[in-house]
Amino acid sequence: MTSILLGYDIGVMSGASIYIQDDLKVSDKQIQVLAGILSLYALIGSAMAGRTSDWIGRRYTIVVSGVIFFVGAILMGFATNFAFLMVGRFVAGIGVGYGMMVAPVYTAEVAPASARGLLTSLPEVFINMGILLGYLSNYGFSKLPVHLGWRFMLGISAIPSVLLVVGVLAMPESPRWLVMKGRIGDARKVLEKTSDSKEEAQLRLDSIKEVAGIPQDCKDDVVQVQKQENTKGLWKELVFRPTPAVRHIFIAGLLLNFFQQISGIDAVVLYSPRIFEKAGIRSSNGQLLCTVAVGFVKTIFILVGTFLLDRVGRRPLLLTSVGGMVVSLILLGSGLTVIDHSSDKVTWAIGLSIFTVLSYVAFFSIGMGPMVWVYTSEIFPLRLRALGVSLGVAINRALSGTVSMTFISLYKAITIGGAFLLFAGIAAIAWIFCFTCLPETLGKTLEETERLFGHWNIWRSQPKTRDNDTVDAQQYEL
Repeated sequence: MTSILLGYDIGVMSGASIYIQDDLKVSDKQIQVLAGILSLYALIGSAMAGRTSDWIGRRYTIVVSGVIFFVGAILMGFATNFAFLMVGRFVAGIGVGYGMMVAPVYTAEVAPASARGLLTSLPEVFINMGILLGYLSNYGFSKLPVHLGWRFMLGISAIPSVLLVVGVLAMPESPRWLVMKGRIGDARKVLEKTSDSKEEAQLRLDSIKEVAGIPQDCKDDVVQVQKQENTKGLWKELVFRPTPAVRHIFIAGLLLNFFQQISGIDAVVLYSPRIFEKAGIRSSNGQLLCTVAVGFVKTIFILVGTFLLDRVGRRPLLLTSVGGMVVSLILLGSGLTVIDHSSDKVTWAIGLSIFTVLSYVAFFSIGMGPMVWVYTSEIFPLRLRALGVSLGVAINRALSGTVSMTFISLYKAITIGGAFLLFAGIAAIAWIFCFTCLPETLGKTLEETERLFGHWNIWRSQPKTRDNDTVDAQQYEL
C-alpha cells in the first residue's frame, strides 16, 4: 500500500498536470516543480523515519506514513491555488518518505531467505500498479469539468492510505526490532509464523541474537539489551570509518539508488504525454491511451522480474535489465532526433519511438526497478540497516526529484532526443557499476550477506552455481 501511494502520485501527476496547468494557469516551470517536488519532500520523511522506526517499531511507523499521506491527499484535492496545492504536496511527500524507508526494511526483516527476494521486490511491483492506477485515473476523470477532474485525480489517493492504516494493525512487528528491544519471546512467535520450519525460525532467531549481542544460551522471553549506539556512532561505522565490507555495502547501496533514478525512468513516467506528443501523437486522448499502455507494460514486466529473481538470481536479471535500457534509450533518442529534424511525418521513427518507450520501461521493470529495493533492504548489517536504507531512499528521492524538476528544461536545452541519449550514456556507466560492484545475494540470510562484500572484483569472486546460475536457497541456508 505504501508503494501504491507513491506510484499513484507519480502516475496521476503526468495527466493531472495538463489540467492543473489549464485550470490554475501555471507555467511549465511551475509544473516541473509540482511534479518533482514530492520526491524532495520525501527526503524529510525518510530522514525522520529511520529514527522513528527504531523508536516505535516498523509497524507503527507505517501507520504514521498512512496518516500523513491521507492529510496530504485531502489538502491536494481541495486546493484552490498553486500555493495551496504545494502545501498538500509537502505533507503527502513526508508520508511517502516515511513509507518508502520503512516498508522495505520491515519486509526484509520478516521474510525468510527463501522468499526474501520476491517479497522485497514487491514495492516496485506495487509502485508500478500505483502508476497504472494513476494513468487510468487520468483517463477516467478527464471526462469531468477541468476544475473538478484533477482534484478527483489527486484527492482519491486518500482511500488507499486509509486501507494501509487499518490493514497494518493486523500485521506482526519485525522480529529483528523485537530482539533489539529484548522481547525474545515475541520475536520467536513472529519467526515461527514467518519461517518455513521451526528449525529455520530458531536459526534466524540465533543469528539475530548474535548480532544483537545476546548470549545464545539465554532462554528468557524478555531480556535487558545493551543500549544501542547513538546516531554519531552509527554514522561513524557506516560513513566515516567503515570496514572494507561496510564501505563496499555503503557505496553499492547508494550508487544503485543513484543510477536507478538518474537513468531517466521518472522522466518517462511523469512526462509520457509530452514524449508521445513529440513523437507525433497530437490528441490528448491518444497521448493518455499511450501512457496507459506504458503503465500496463511496466506492470506486466515487473511481475515477470519479480517471479524470476528468486530463480535466476539478482545479477543476471540486473545486468540484462540495464543492458536493455541502454539499447532502448539509444534507439529512442535517435528516433526522436529524426522526428525533430524532419519537416515531414516519419512513420518509422514515430513507431520506433513509441516501441522503445515501451521496451525501456519493460527492461527497467524486470531488473533495475525491483533490484534496487532487494539489494538496499538486504545488504546492510542489522544495526546499520535503518540508517543505510534511509540514506539510500534519500539518494533515490533526491535524484527522482531532480530529474522530474529539470526534464522539460533539459530537453528544451539539448532537444528531447539529446536528453534520452544522455540518459543512455548514464545507463551504460550503471551497467559497468553493476557488473563490477554487486555480488549475487540469492539464498543468503541477511546475516551472511555482509560477508559477500569487500571484494571489488565481484565478477571473479562469484560462487560456482548449478543450473545456469540458479542457486538452491535451501543449500545456501544449510
